Amino acid sequence: MKPLQKDYKRIVVKIGSSLLYTGEDKADMELIGELTGQIAGLSRQGKELVLVSSGAIALGMSVLGLDTRPKGLSYLQAAAAVGQNELMDFYRRHFKARGLSCAQVLLTWDDLSGRKRYLNAKNTIFTLLKLESIPIINENDTVATDEIRFGDNDRLSALVSSLVGADLLIILSDVDGLLDKDRKTLVKVITQINPQIKGLASTTDKKTCVGGMITKIEAAKIAVDSGIPCVIANGRQKDILLALAKDINSAGTLFVPKTAYLAAKKRWLAFGTKPKGRIEVDDGARQALLNKKSLLSVGITACAGGFEAGDIVSIVNKDSLEVARGKVNVSSRQLDKIKGARHDKEVVHRDNIAIL
Repeated sequence: MKPLQKDYKRIVVKIGSSLLYTGEDKADMELIGELTGQIAGLSRQGKELVLVSSGAIALGMSVLGLDTRPKGLSYLQAAAAVGQNELMDFYRRHFKARGLSCAQVLLTWDDLSGRKRYLNAKNTIFTLLKLESIPIINENDTVATDEIRFGDNDRLSALVSSLVGADLLIILSDVDGLLDKDRKTLVKVITQINPQIKGLASTTDKKTCVGGMITKIEAAKIAVDSGIPCVIANGRQKDILLALAKDINSAGTLFVPKTAYLAAKKRWLAFGTKPKGRIEVDDGARQALLNKKSLLSVGITACAGGFEAGDIVSIVNKDSLEVARGKVNVSSRQLDKIKGARHDKEVVHRDNIAIL
């Protein structure tokens, strides 16, 4: 177990749509004011805050008078286009009142899957932090298609945490954390995310939200695999961010980070990319990967997807379970000709493989 720090300097905070609204589906300006006030307070303490905020589509729905979340992509994008402007205006006014500026950063999978764009996004956020401006990150729903969507901002917050090398990820929702089987007892600390823990989760039925506890646990797994502690907590609890920054065990459910976590480049390979194809390997090749060896053609039994040299691929075992991700050195057309045979060139070099 990675020793938990007592001082968390770089903190990513995710605010869910469920916190942005009152019971009448109107923006909860009082709570937005309280949370931005806490973020401003932490900033004055010398901490670096990155905010991942949902709410654009939900706000757009409110402005456009839509009672249910649109199913058509163009309607979702239209709602996001209207709502993102409203969302940033809320944050701009609240941060300005506290002497801070904020910046809008909209991302899609394409921005993270390419190494160059990934590093550009990282440098932009670091520069904003250096300039003491609060980066407010959201998925670019106005242009995102199913192929380039993150799917939910819980996952995005974990990917951003990995991107910036955060010391702590706080996911705020309208629940106190993960509840045990009795649906009453709060699970305070989780050291391993296993099927039993996932079984405690439930999805959301709220018309403005996506995901639920399941996506929060999946996000927590990305964080802990990146060596970053994650807390799921109730954003309506008084001074919740101030309390957690002071004592990580003070509220919510804490997911403890792994000791043997992935290095920065391997984190990008594992979590910041969307594989372009799949390579199936035999047991010998799988064991070689676990022993930090390169992937050779002789151990490959099949491949799928139209990938090119330099693309990221998913490496699976004979049961189709993902073992690793890696940057491939050959195209799917070339690999189809040499799979199962001995070949001089590594298909994926060990330096470009992240074991999952």
